[in-house]
Amino acid sequence: MRSLAAIILMLAACAALAASPDAFEPVVRGHALEFPRDYGAHPRFRIEWWYVTGQLESADGPLGFQVTFFRVRNPPAESNPSRFSPRQIVFAHAALSDPARGHLLHDQRTRREFEGLVEARTGDTDVRIDDWTFARESGIYRTHVAAEGFALDLAFTPTQPVMPEGERGFSRKGPLPAQASYYYSEPQLAAAGRVTQGGVAREVTGVAWLDHEWSSEPLAAEAAGWDWLGANLDGGGALMAFRMRAKDGGVLWSTATLREAGRAPVTIDGDAVTFTPRRTWTSPRTGTAYPVAMTITVGDRHWEVDPLMDDQELDARASTGTLYWEGAVRVAGAPGGRGYLELTGYAGRKPY
Repeated sequence: MRSLAAIILMLAACAALAASPDAFEPVVRGHALEFPRDYGAHPRFRIEWWYVTGQLESADGPLGFQVTFFRVRNPPAESNPSRFSPRQIVFAHAALSDPARGHLLHDQRTRREFEGLVEARTGDTDVRIDDWTFARESGIYRTHVAAEGFALDLAFTPTQPVMPEGERGFSRKGPLPAQASYYYSEPQLAAAGRVTQGGVAREVTGVAWLDHEWSSEPLAAEAAGWDWLGANLDGGGALMAFRMRAKDGGVLWSTATLREAGRAPVTIDGDAVTFTPRRTWTSPRTGTAYPVAMTITVGDRHWEVDPLMDDQELDARASTGTLYWEGAVRVAGAPGGRGYLELTGYAGRKPY
C-alpha cells in the first residue's frame, strides 16, 4: 500500500502537470543547445527527464535495462518558504528485462526535492533520489540503482557526438509549434558494469542510449499516447522514431531522426514515418493489449521490431500514474540493431 506521503506527492505532481503553461519557461524554435549546461537540469520548465536504456550481455545471456529520472516543477509550492515545500518533485523508474525470467523486474521512487538527498542539479547531469543516482563526471555517465529485487551499477561512455532531435533540438510533439520540447539523444554509449539479481552479481557489457528532454506545454488534448523507438544500429548508426497517436485512431504527429555512421543526422516528419503493428500482446495482469511487434518505415527504409520478450509492461501508477509497455527489442533491417520500444496510452490514460 502506498504511504500517505507518496500519495500527497503524486497529487502535487498531478497539480503541477495540470498548471497553466504560462507558469513555465516556454520552448521556442531557434534556441541553441549548449553543453555542458544542457546536460544539467532546467528547473524553470514544467517537466524534464533523463532516460537511459540498453541491452547487455552477461554470462547467462542477454539483458535489457531502463533507468529514468523525472523532474517536475510545482509552481503552487514556490511561495511556501519551508525547505520541505515540494517546489520540485523527482520521480525515478528502473527496470530489468531478463528473458530467463520471462517478465519485467521494475521499481519506482517519488520524492520532493531536498538538497543533498533528492536533486536534479543544473550545469551538468546529476540527478538523485537517495541512493538512486545518475550523473556525468569526466565525460562518463554512471548510474547506481538499488531496486526491489535487483541492482544496477553501470557506466556509459560516449562514442559519438550528441544527436539533437528535430530542428537542432527543437522537437515538435503535436500540430501546434508550442507543443514541443528541447530534446537530444546520445546513441551508441558503451555500457559496462554489474547487474545484481537474487544476490548474484553478473559483470556485463553492452550498448546504451540516452535521451534528455524538457518541455512546458502539455500534450494536445486530442492525444492518446505515443509509440517511440530508439535503436543503436549495427555499424554505428542510430535511429529515433516516434508517433503521437490521436484519440480517434489517427496520428497527430510523427517524426524520425536517422544518423548513419559518420554522417550528419537527417530528420524526416509526417506521413513518411509510420508504425504498423504486426502482433499484439495482452497483459495477464491489466488486460491491456500492446502492439509489441512493429514495422517502422522512415522514408524508403523499413525496420522490423520484435521484443526480446513479450512481458515488459511497466506499472508506474504509484509515481507518474501511468501504465505502459517499455522494453528491449531486436531491430531487423539494413542495417539491423538493438533498441528500446516505448508504448504509452494503451491503458486509456494520456501520459504526462
